[in-house]
Amino acid sequence: MREQLEALKVESLTKLSAASSVEELEAVRVQTLGKKGDLTKILRGLGKVDPKERPKLGVLANEIKVEFNQALEAQQSVLKKSAMEARLKEEQIDITLPGRSPAIGSIHPISRALDELTTIFTHMGFPPATGPEVENDWYNFGALNIPADHPAREMHDTFYLPPAHDGGKRVLRTHTSSVQVHFMENRQPPIRMIAPGKVFRCDSDITHTPMFHQIEGVLVDEGVNFGQLKGLIETFLHRFFERELPVRFRPSFFPFTEPSAEADMGCIFCDAKGCRICKNTGWIEILGCGMIHPNVLKNVDIDTEKYSGFAFGMGVERLAMLKYGINDLRTFFENDLRFLQRHATVGGE
Repeated sequence: MREQLEALKVESLTKLSAASSVEELEAVRVQTLGKKGDLTKILRGLGKVDPKERPKLGVLANEIKVEFNQALEAQQSVLKKSAMEARLKEEQIDITLPGRSPAIGSIHPISRALDELTTIFTHMGFPPATGPEVENDWYNFGALNIPADHPAREMHDTFYLPPAHDGGKRVLRTHTSSVQVHFMENRQPPIRMIAPGKVFRCDSDITHTPMFHQIEGVLVDEGVNFGQLKGLIETFLHRFFERELPVRFRPSFFPFTEPSAEADMGCIFCDAKGCRICKNTGWIEILGCGMIHPNVLKNVDIDTEKYSGFAFGMGVERLAMLKYGINDLRTFFENDLRFLQRHATVGGE
């Protein structure tokens, strides 16, 4: 029996080393150590062996089993490593090939509205202009025919800054109308421009924030009249909201225009159940406008006997809220990722 065990040891180890797959190894293990395996068959004959030899043969059988299992594990490790290397080689990816990168960043609803507004007015012949956000008293108020006792100058509306070196008042601009003064004072008609940008006022609630965006528009030339202004506003609203909308003009008052008007458009939210946006009036206030006051033109040395002009201004956030269905102005500035993902367009589209 010793000779049988020694022969089984050599034969089984040889088969293990010759196995080329994990499946073949398992077959060798079953053939050697299984319930009906070769070692089991040999050990069944222990009853016929001299009792003095049985313990020695039992020890030899256990040694063979331990050595076989060690060799089995070693060969399994080798074959698994080889199989993994072959799989990795087969499934390798050429990382030098160009990939499809995900979109990074997005366009905020306010930026989207500003871009669209600028594009519409540029196509209508009004190029964009910029001006300083920190203004002196003259550009923000005086040149625009806003008298010293006008309510707009009060502290509750205006952010006043420390005086300039010459002692002059400085403010964060309360409207982009100041840009028209900068633009017109160095030019003579014909003048066309729009001024999109940030403005600042001491106010904060569901429809007001301390910082918001406006877009101002100006046309100065010979024979400019209110009918042209009306046609421009109607065309703009149709293009921005991408539908035909009724537009009406109501008399109003602004120090820098005369006559002045508020423009309303037909409500785009009304239905049979009533509308909380327009309070069932059918109209939504959209912007202020009017013919430029002669005093404003005189302040920039434009001959009021020869030239006239109109101006209009609107809040970008209000337009964005109406177009994109947003009901709280403050959500624009809260940086809530859920809001941004819902209303922003992907950059690069």
